[in-house]
Amino acid sequence: MSPGNTSFSRLRQDAASIFKAGVEAVNAEAAVLNACRINGDDLQIHDRCVDLSAVEHVYVIGAGKASADMAVGLASLIEGRITAGAITVKYHHTRALEHIRLIEAAHPVPDANGVQGARQILDILDRAAENDLVICLLSGGGSALLPLPAEGLTLADKQETLRVLLACGAEIDEINAIRKHMSAIKGGRLARRASPATLITLVVSDVIGDRLDVIASGPSVPDTSTFSDCMRIIDAYRLKKQIPKAVLDHMTAGVAGRVEETPKADTGIFEGTFSFVIGSSIAALEKAQKTAEALGYGSLILSSMIQGESKDAAKFHTAIAKEIRKSGNPIPPPACLISGGETTVTISGVGTGGRNQEFALAAAIDIKDEEAMVLLCGGTDGTDGPTDAAGAVVDSNTVRNAEKAGVCPYTHLKNNDSYNFFKQTGELLMTGPTGTNVMDLRVILIGKSE
Repeated sequence: MSPGNTSFSRLRQDAASIFKAGVEAVNAEAAVLNACRINGDDLQIHDRCVDLSAVEHVYVIGAGKASADMAVGLASLIEGRITAGAITVKYHHTRALEHIRLIEAAHPVPDANGVQGARQILDILDRAAENDLVICLLSGGGSALLPLPAEGLTLADKQETLRVLLACGAEIDEINAIRKHMSAIKGGRLARRASPATLITLVVSDVIGDRLDVIASGPSVPDTSTFSDCMRIIDAYRLKKQIPKAVLDHMTAGVAGRVEETPKADTGIFEGTFSFVIGSSIAALEKAQKTAEALGYGSLILSSMIQGESKDAAKFHTAIAKEIRKSGNPIPPPACLISGGETTVTISGVGTGGRNQEFALAAAIDIKDEEAMVLLCGGTDGTDGPTDAAGAVVDSNTVRNAEKAGVCPYTHLKNNDSYNFFKQTGELLMTGPTGTNVMDLRVILIGKSE
């Protein structure tokens, strides 16, 4: 059925269907089952085979919003062989498991539960010997959920530093470089603790380019960043007076060589470690595209690597949508634009929101004079920043309807208060935990003119 002269209700319904299909395509439990096979005593993970009959103990550890779902998939294959396990998840992102303990903790700013979870993981690793197998399950959110401070730092130091980093508009790789150098477990230190056991890490990626050293701050792989890199980031965003003195002193000591660097690739501890990305953004985008085409839309994947300031990225997307409306280029309406990636927000106001909601609000303002356009922007994990929403859904009438109701979109955008704007307009995207996390998914539908 062709969308034809499409109503806003039809466009919104289709956008939701396209988003849902994309998210379901990267279900973390299914991703594990697709990547792993059991054949007798052999555990096959992509191109690597582990003879479980030669393994004395199997330990399962991990962290991230999707790690509980990953554990369910793994347990269905090898549950009878698991000796013990500990995984830290975001509050309410849980599943029923045996033999693997789930510790719920805070995200994006860590809490004491996260510290306890990290310690329980290290306790398990201290039991691992040469003939043992450690399987580490990592997904987005793992950085905040493994917040064990380096010696001389406190949880409060890390919490305040992260708040500053999240507010300044730093990219995720920059944030994670500093996280790694404040940590006793990230940046390859988990692998050091697991040695000499064999360590296999399965990863659902929420990072542009699927960089293993950035996802969950790379606890099981060599770190490419240094203390000097951290100081350059601090200087670039002028954070010296904003971060705790203990953190600044720690970084300075690291540059001077008085604090040990994170493990690098030439360290022998990584000889028995193997990492596999089993889920990423592109699979979600491709499924979303197929769904859009089945619904009758010409479709175009713009990129899986969208980043930068949310408001600026929104204008880039709406500019292409406007071009489609005006000239039929690069595809004629009815059309669907799809993109993935992860933008950032430089916080200057005191409101509540997330990068997807801010993106949607900026886009709504930009398409207020257009015909029949709908934009859905959501986190594939079901959350957006510190809110209970995944994002928001807007259309060409969003701004006009809000202003008629006395709600000013411009004031809310300036105050970084997109959540409360959409709470009043009823356009929040509420999905609950999805069991995966491959960054954000944006869907723009351009219907035919009436």
